[in-house]
Amino acid sequence: VQLQASGGGWVQPGDSLRLSCAASGRTFSRYQMAWFRRAPGEEYRFVAGITWTGRQRYYGDSVNGRFAISRDDAKNTVYLQMNSLKPEDTAVYYCALPNERYASVSEDYRAYYYWGQGTLVTVSS
Repeated sequence: VQLQASGGGWVQPGDSLRLSCAASGRTFSRYQMAWFRRAPGEEYRFVAGITWTGRQRYYGDSVNGRFAISRDDAKNTVYLQMNSLKPEDTAVYYCALPNERYASVSEDYRAYYYWGQGTLVTVSS
């Protein structure tokens, strides 16, 4: 299984970005997916998660109302739309996939088995 994250970059406060994570090696339509981020010197923090059905979405407190997670099972891809970006959103963003089908969304990074390589988001004026 490989996860390829993309879409990061440098933006100014208030701008938007959309991250993508393409999965290969497994059909992930029966798996929940999540995004985490890690700023320098910090641990992985849960950003957003989406159930395998796509019906439930969960967000970290700091991004709730600004970010939106979605999935396209036909493309084996999960997205993270990030709006109203703030300097404190600066981090490397990772997509993550658990090893079990039908697992519930977890905010604990240790529940995830497969990780993308990360894509850097820098928010600065």
